[in-house]
Amino acid sequence: MKEEVQKALEKVRPGLQADGGDVELIDVSPEGVVKVKLTGACHGCPMSQMTLKMGIEKILKQQVPSVREVVSV
Repeated sequence: MKEEVQKALEKVRPGLQADGGDVELIDVSPEGVVKVKLTGACHGCPMSQMTLKMGIEKILKQQVPSVREVVSV
């Protein structure tokens, strides 16, 4: 499942990089919880939670149905 999540993140990454940010995959639990680290301009951005839930999590759930939640660490 980790490889599937990584491939899905590659689809999200260009949009984040266009705004000076990026996302790094930290871990994928057997329960479907994906841990990511927002870096660059995304780290500390007031909109980062919205980006995480409405952007990254939404796309990951569409691409990898076993993903239950995406959390930032």
